[in-house]
Amino acid sequence: MARKRWADLSPRSRLLIIAAAAIDGALKAVALVDLARRPDAEVRGRKALWAPAITLVNSVGVLPIVYLVFGRRR
Repeated sequence: MARKRWADLSPRSRLLIIAAAAIDGALKAVALVDLARRPDAEVRGRKALWAPAITLVNSVGVLPIVYLVFGRRR
């Protein structure tokens, strides 16, 4: 099975890919800004591990959501 090129995708598929990438990027940005502004005592785990994980792990938005929901202390 040959891999599809960008030009071979339907306009709907292209739009979905662009939307997913934009949402993922926005979630990562929100999580990283929150992590940078939050004191160490209010973060579960080490900030030095959260930052590269949020940035580098290709999680399709899952890891930033995990940080925002479970990684912060109230």
